[in-house]
Amino acid sequence: MQTRIKEYRTALGLTQEELAARVQVRRETIVFLEKGKYNPSLRLAHAVAKALGTTVDDLFSFGDEEGGAGGG
Repeated sequence: MQTRIKEYRTALGLTQEELAARVQVRRETIVFLEKGKYNPSLRLAHAVAKALGTTVDDLFSFGDEEGGAGGG
């Protein structure tokens, strides 16, 4: 999974701790999200997107295009 959380967060001048407070999680959760090492719940993904003024689709990329099977 790839994310653009850090890009959006820094553009808004927020620290990891400030973003964590906005979405009511620990700073470590934000660290893991930014590194793509944690798959958030839909609720958390939505909360982070809302706090950053964007959408879940803009923040997260799950690499669906890899694999190449099926699809029309």
